[in-house]
Amino acid sequence: MTVQTTTPAPGSSANKADPTRERTSRLTFEAIQAAAARLKGQIERTPMRHSRTLSEITGAEVWIKFENLQFTAAFKERGALNKLLLLSDEQRQRGVIAASAGNHAQGLAYHGARLGVPTTIVMPRQTPMVKVQHTRNFGADVILEGESYDDANTYAQTLCVERGMTFVHPFNDFDVMAGQGTVALEMLEDHPDLDVLPIPIGGGGLIAGMAVAAKTLNPNIRIVGVEPAMYPSFTARLRNINARLGGSTIAEGIAVKQVGDLTYATARPLIEDVLLIEEADFESAIALYCNVEKTVAEGAGAASLAALLSHPEMFRGQKVGLILCGGNIDSRLLASVLTRELVREQRIVTVRLIGDDRSGLLAKIANLIGDAGGNIISFDHNRLALDVPAKGAEFDIQIETRDAQHTRDVMEALRLAGYPPRIV
Repeated sequence: MTVQTTTPAPGSSANKADPTRERTSRLTFEAIQAAAARLKGQIERTPMRHSRTLSEITGAEVWIKFENLQFTAAFKERGALNKLLLLSDEQRQRGVIAASAGNHAQGLAYHGARLGVPTTIVMPRQTPMVKVQHTRNFGADVILEGESYDDANTYAQTLCVERGMTFVHPFNDFDVMAGQGTVALEMLEDHPDLDVLPIPIGGGGLIAGMAVAAKTLNPNIRIVGVEPAMYPSFTARLRNINARLGGSTIAEGIAVKQVGDLTYATARPLIEDVLLIEEADFESAIALYCNVEKTVAEGAGAASLAALLSHPEMFRGQKVGLILCGGNIDSRLLASVLTRELVREQRIVTVRLIGDDRSGLLAKIANLIGDAGGNIISFDHNRLALDVPAKGAEFDIQIETRDAQHTRDVMEALRLAGYPPRIV
């Protein structure tokens, strides 16, 4: 690889922070190797394990890098810590600042406190309080400002200048990208024969760093980006189109409206394609990680697996390295996702049937369902529906079953008894 560097002036903060380091005009493999050396022993060297069940489901040979096992449960620690370790003594004393409502905030706060670097995080006012509290618990000074990330970022930039702090961007920074690239170093150290890496794209820091590392170590490896369909920022720039961006996605960690200039320029020549993922596939991937791997993934953390579920033909028969890049998901949201997956698999269904409004009918229907092995979760009936007889009633019954076939068996039992149901 050709390395283009510019040497900092003698006595500059770059030399004070690390005399062996050279400022570059692009991300280099050597910078990623240096980051790996700095991070060694200060973060988790997370495991990479084969998933027999996910391999059977997707038709690929699936290997998973469990970055949700970092202390703050996300890969973002790597880039944040690498940046902190490259600060001069003066920069450390003045402190750092960032705008973030997610994993970058927690990673920077945790390692800033550990290294004695004052850390300020500006978050939008609507940031969930659990994330605000976690960031404060890690030792950061949290400021709530603005209605959106852009508002928070603008305020953070202003504050940075006023207080003389160092701004740590969550992705559009070569030092941060180098830290994120260490994920690929570890993956290919464990399994150098990987065929393809599907990598989540938000601002682009992870895919930029990983692509440089992976392509240097194995020029034949394929790099595939993964974005939420609601936020195709990299795709829009790649195809030179004005895409509509926005919406409530479960993959909020990669819901970025504008990919970074530095990250895009770094990643673009190294990636093969970008896949857009719908919400149902994110949810299914979260549920599979929980039910199959017995581990927790947030929406963005499950993006690589979601790509396999939505585009199996692209990965079938290949050795695929997935990065489970984060596990910070609200417990109520996780519970909702798991329940919704039961509905999607028709293990929980609501059936509607019409019967006579007479004594004992409910007990008869309950017995029919119970004898067929179904479990009634809830029940409702409506005597005022105008599309049923005046002496009849409409019944909505939520049932739990073993699988879709068992659901059909329960519905057939009701039909044979004279109460033909339909799923609503």
